[in-house]
Amino acid sequence: MRLRPYIPIAVIGLLCAAAAPASAATGLSPARAFAPNELIVKFKGEGRGRTVVLPAGAGVRRTAKLLRENSRVAYAAPNFVASASATVEPFDPIPNDPGPVEGTPGPVGGWSAKQWNFLSWKGPATPQLPKSAGGIDAVGAWNHLIAAGRPGAQGVKVAVLDTGIAYRTMGNRFRRSPDFTTGQFARGYDFVDKDRLPLDENGHGTHVAGTIGEKTNNGVGLTGLAYRARLLPVRVLDRNGSGLADDIARGIHFAVARGADVINMSFNFGCGRRVPGINEELRRAYRKGVVTVASIGNRGAEGCVSPPATGPRVIGVGGTTQGGCIGGYSLAGRGVDIVAPGGGTPSPGCASVLTGPIYQVTLKRGNPRRFGEPGDYIGTSMAAAHVSGVAAMTLAAGVIRRQRRGPKRVNQVQARLSATARDIALPRRRGGAGLLDAGAATDPSV
Repeated sequence: MRLRPYIPIAVIGLLCAAAAPASAATGLSPARAFAPNELIVKFKGEGRGRTVVLPAGAGVRRTAKLLRENSRVAYAAPNFVASASATVEPFDPIPNDPGPVEGTPGPVGGWSAKQWNFLSWKGPATPQLPKSAGGIDAVGAWNHLIAAGRPGAQGVKVAVLDTGIAYRTMGNRFRRSPDFTTGQFARGYDFVDKDRLPLDENGHGTHVAGTIGEKTNNGVGLTGLAYRARLLPVRVLDRNGSGLADDIARGIHFAVARGADVINMSFNFGCGRRVPGINEELRRAYRKGVVTVASIGNRGAEGCVSPPATGPRVIGVGGTTQGGCIGGYSLAGRGVDIVAPGGGTPSPGCASVLTGPIYQVTLKRGNPRRFGEPGDYIGTSMAAAHVSGVAAMTLAAGVIRRQRRGPKRVNQVQARLSATARDIALPRRRGGAGLLDAGAATDPSV
């Protein structure tokens, strides 16, 4: 049950009657729809929109249309549902080379056998660090940040708006992921259950957070990009990976208020959805100097590049494969700003047939007490996490003017990521500025 303000159907009468409190069940409509009997409405002169409950029989779309015709209403929109942007594809798993997280210690440096996405695509290969056509040179970026005195993006805060993170142990129900430490996390919030425990019941959020900032060089599991960044868990998606627009808007507001430097959003609304309340919060984030990153959506789940990737000043991220090709799931259109590793099967015409997934330590089959390195995480959710991690590293590397604040700070990060991206010969609407290059983005000589 979620408490909502109530609007009488006299939409009619809505502008001359005070809203009376009421409660309503908010079971989510089928995927890509909206919460039944709810609208997000903003009146002119108000700071932000509010969620209101309609009486039985009032059509959501029809009432929204009537409200928008009133001169005192800034906007009225359904409370749309967003879904996590990961997909599952069949593939031939690479040989299991586990760390202690799966029970058998792996070899020193064994992460490189799985994490092709973090390897370099240039220079000579070594037995410990092979080359990968689809890699983003995380190793080069790590070295640049060590030289800058801010290893692992130390001092940067990244908010992960998702299904939560396995960031702490709580009783017999939840365990902290063995490849995180408690000191990595700022105090977050759960906008689904309305409490201060944004714990993961799905696995998607923990996987995304792992790419951004899983502990590195700790002898456990795999590696993360900005491994000393502070992670802020913000749960806006439920155990099924679905979330409501008003909760997501509140999550963005919360992240900005808690000092996030980067916000990752690995989820999407349906094609063409209007989410004005979220766009308002994204504009506020931009004015505050917060870099916002979102997946563009996956073909089959979405029909076009979708919000929040199309929102104001958001970096929209498509997905690439182990062979450095565009993923067959990755959409094309306005809103594709850059591409990054998402794994999976390439689009037709790619010279490489490599289809490796993105590996990170996360929940096994949604069990919040068991962890592994599942091989079925593929999609633009994973790609967005790479860009958020590298955005954090770019902020820490000293390659942009640290005195810059507000919009200029965001503009510099976006320009840096675009200018240093690798050209993979794709039209702008398909590949944006090119394939993310962490090494180049953090290199002070570039």
